[in-house]
Amino acid sequence: MKKSIFYHAGCPVCVSAEHDIVTLVGADNVDIIHLGENSESIAEAEKAGVKSVPALVTPNGNVLHINFGASLEEVKS
Repeated sequence: MKKSIFYHAGCPVCVSAEHDIVTLVGADNVDIIHLGENSESIAEAEKAGVKSVPALVTPNGNVLHINFGASLEEVKS
C-alpha cells in the first residue's frame, strides 16, 4: 500500500496540521516532508500539484491543501 505524503514548512499552522494528520491516518501511513529542511523535495511537491503548505498528497494522487501556511513560492525563498 502506498503512503500519503504530507508536505509542510515548519510553521505553527503546518506543525498543528501534521499532528492532526498523523492522528487521523496513523504515522505508518504517511511520510512527513518538511520542505524547509528538505528543499530538494520542493520540485517533487510541485510535480504532485502542491501549491501551498500544509498539503497532503493521497496515495492515488489527490492533493488536499489544508488551511494555508505558505505558498511554495514563499517556501522557495
